Amino acid sequence: MKPDGSSRQISENPALRRVLERYGPELVDLLADGMSGSDLTTLLLEVFRRRADRLSPAEVMRRYRNDRFVAPAPISFTALRRAEDALISALPDNVDILVLAPVLPLAAHSAVATVDPRKVIATVRGSEVAADPTNALALEASVRRAQALAADPRSDVLVRLAASQRVTRAQHFNGPGMLAHFQIFGLVTAGRDTGNRSFEHRQLAEHLRFATRALAAAGVHRIRIQLTCLEDASRPIIERVRAELAGLPGVAVHEDPDRTTGRGYYTGICFKVYAAAEDQYLEVADGGFVDWSQLLTGNRKERLLISGFGVDRLTEALTSPPDTAQPSPR
Repeated sequence: MKPDGSSRQISENPALRRVLERYGPELVDLLADGMSGSDLTTLLLEVFRRRADRLSPAEVMRRYRNDRFVAPAPISFTALRRAEDALISALPDNVDILVLAPVLPLAAHSAVATVDPRKVIATVRGSEVAADPTNALALEASVRRAQALAADPRSDVLVRLAASQRVTRAQHFNGPGMLAHFQIFGLVTAGRDTGNRSFEHRQLAEHLRFATRALAAAGVHRIRIQLTCLEDASRPIIERVRAELAGLPGVAVHEDPDRTTGRGYYTGICFKVYAAAEDQYLEVADGGFVDWSQLLTGNRKERLLISGFGVDRLTEALTSPPDTAQPSPR
């Protein structure tokens, strides 16, 4: 019999296999499928209450010293805020800047995007710690688009949202200065397919123009944009956008057909933005089109473009050599 996804995950995870060999293979099935969400929350709250009651101040101090998730960032707050202010100052007036919650519903990062849930920190209350502001912005944009569609099934009102958020990711990052938490400035534009790929063309140009304005405001004088075409039908859009950005001072636009990251995550077109740092270019932004709003609203005519800017990384590009940079936004 062909093993299901859960069986494969257990066989590929030595730590989980060790736990189940000790406590019984039915344990994970009971917790994952044999309890209601409220019962599981009640159980886990009691488990962690008991564990917290056993911890002394000295043990909390030891955890604080050794836990990579809780250490303060080594980056200057003033420098970080300056980079963040540059991004905010470059936003068009029609963008709504949100203050996002630090947690999202469980599976917010995996239900519509190709993110392994093990890279996200789940909570005992059936939520998960924010790992990327564009996921939360996509949820809010889809709510607003659904409301517009309820009033007018053919509504093409654009929803433009932005937020800066400290996020946490559970996977291990290698290299100096790599933290489990970092600041990402997210920008999303949601709307409707109006024909001739006009949404894709206009919004891609708008996001990339924003990127060039923001980096210039932050003090970056040389910028490189790399566009990747993920389907042949999107090639005319790339050619038009390249032509429109060609005259911007200090901005070079290239195609990157060999890019491997983001395939399966993005659709149509994706991009990366690089800032000149000393004699090298450092990646500071990543974005592209995704199908999340289609899945969240149940409407195939919906369109969504997302961009993520690594604020820590942008700050490092302005103040330090590239090898001390933070993880990529994606």
